[in-house]
Amino acid sequence: MTILIDEPVWPAHGLHWAHLVSDESLEELHNFAVSLGIPSRGFHQDHYDVPAELVEKALALGATKVGAKELLTRLVSAGLRVRRMRNDGLEIG
Repeated sequence: MTILIDEPVWPAHGLHWAHLVSDESLEELHNFAVSLGIPSRGFHQDHYDVPAELVEKALALGATKVGAKELLTRLVSAGLRVRRMRNDGLEIG
């Protein structure tokens, strides 16, 4: 089991956000998010958005901090990456 979190550098809604993923399963990710107190609306197909103020709590609960590239690489390697579709049907991200 490895839950990964990146730096909270993603700005939105007046806050900075980190991404939380599992390199094992979505079930593991959902269970961790519940323990962290992240609502289900924070889930976006393959990750949770986590506000900066919860990053330290995530680490205390056992998440591993990694860079954004490593987070994405491990998500893809686990087969859990969900690619977004543009309006014209082409994949992005």
